[in-house]
Amino acid sequence: MDSHGQDEQRVVWAVVGTAIGPLMLAATPDGLVSVVFHATLQVCGKTLERLASRLGAEPVEDPGSALLAEPIRQLEEYFAGRRRDFELPLDWSLISGFNRQVLRELASSVPFGAVVGYGDLAGRVGQPGAAQAVGMAMGANPLPVVVPCHRVVESDGGIGGFGGGLETKRKLLALEGVLPEPLF
Repeated sequence: MDSHGQDEQRVVWAVVGTAIGPLMLAATPDGLVSVVFHATLQVCGKTLERLASRLGAEPVEDPGSALLAEPIRQLEEYFAGRRRDFELPLDWSLISGFNRQVLRELASSVPFGAVVGYGDLAGRVGQPGAAQAVGMAMGANPLPVVVPCHRVVESDGGIGGFGGGLETKRKLLALEGVLPEPLF
């Protein structure tokens, strides 16, 4: 139990405004566990149900939680152009197997301002020819922005897909200097 009488396995969450719209952040004592785009009431409700089911603890809205302070600060710095790398403890418990392997490789080896092809990333984890599986791993990423799935693109130069929508992916890539800002 902590000083508030809560189980240490608690999950806290908050919605923060960003340049790409509201993000829902959730954290456990192990680290940031979830980042969700387009955090409307409906999206948050579904996410809270999923988190409770998967993590075995009822999430508590607590924007002032110490567990969320550093993720919120670092995301604000990122969107303000003052941060290139996230230095946060991450709770990987929502993802496993190949997907976790691919996302960890992405997080550790594709820096700010760079992109990688789906097939190239598959090769980096010893699975050449698994580009489609890498695409599925990107779609299952519970920590977008922080684990930068927006940096994964098609080998022919196409932008590829994105769970947060292609406009969000374009904005993130423009923020990192990979794409020009749209003129309109």
